[in-house]
Amino acid sequence: MNAVDASDHYEVSSHEATPSLLSIVIDTNPRAWAALNDVLPLSKAIANVLVFVNAHLAFSNANQVAIFASHSNRAVWLYPAKPEPATANGAAASEDVAMTGVDAFAPTPNQSSANKFPQFAQIESAVMSSMRKLVDATTEADLACTTTQLSGALTLALAHINKTSLSLNETNKAPDVPRSTSSALSRLRARIFILSVSDSEPVQYISTMNAVFAAAHSQIPIDTLALSGDATFLQQASYITDGTFMQAASPRGLLSYLMFAYAADAEARSSLIPPTHHTVDFRAACFCHGRVVDTGFVCSICLSIFCDVPEGSECLTCGTKLSLGSYGAKPAVVPRRKKKKKRTVLANGHIREETGSAAGTPRPG
Repeated sequence: MNAVDASDHYEVSSHEATPSLLSIVIDTNPRAWAALNDVLPLSKAIANVLVFVNAHLAFSNANQVAIFASHSNRAVWLYPAKPEPATANGAAASEDVAMTGVDAFAPTPNQSSANKFPQFAQIESAVMSSMRKLVDATTEADLACTTTQLSGALTLALAHINKTSLSLNETNKAPDVPRSTSSALSRLRARIFILSVSDSEPVQYISTMNAVFAAAHSQIPIDTLALSGDATFLQQASYITDGTFMQAASPRGLLSYLMFAYAADAEARSSLIPPTHHTVDFRAACFCHGRVVDTGFVCSICLSIFCDVPEGSECLTCGTKLSLGSYGAKPAVVPRRKKKKKRTVLANGHIREETGSAAGTPRPG
């Protein structure tokens, strides 16, 4: 055929785009945001995050997003929102229109503008509604806690990623092919982005590191943008999972950080040079008191870390007897050996003892 019309023919094959799931964890610590209120209010930060979400969804129709809030005493879903419970008459559970005398198809006052993409408007409405409920449910007792439940939010994000990947695998696999978690994750490009404003809580070190190692095993990078505070554990999380960690020098430029440093997913970053943090704080928290330590004692069986020797030299986690060697023993003091003095007989018969000095005592001329 090519010889007849002198044209080249190519086989055109269509490939479906690999979906990219972006899970965003927002640190909603009330005390931290109150300190940042003059520089960057929480409402403006949420608006910048929504612009970042819209940009991610605009890259491909297959892209997905999930947003979580790490609050002072709990981790909360912001989007997707929980479905509304069924009403007493069961109208919400069925597809029938409730005969209440009100036109169900009439436009509501809260209807989104025609100039806004419907999916963007839906996400914005769900996030703002969930944030409003979270703020209204915050009591004075919740303000006493200065930390956030970051480990719980990471666990929710990982569970949602795993559920999404399995559902995607169920949709695309053949009926007689067994389900595999590793193959499901390979069909989904997932990553976690954390917007942090609080210090790392030593009490949550174990649970946070468990979530980080689970993300590293599933090849899910964890990106972190710290607006304030000392995010020690999040530096380690980004380093272990091959993510990006940045300490924002100017929180006012939040949108610039999001669009220029975190818009690319893991596949696109292989062709780019992402920003890196020049130092990583690898300090760990002890299992006995929850303090961040520079040096400590590590159990050789369960790798538990202790800031001081436990009572009885036994590991508080597994009960193994710690082998401390000669730690704590007083060093042996060896007396210095005295040098023997040399005796020299002078011409007048007197004996002089030499102390080993380089030169003798000078005499007046």
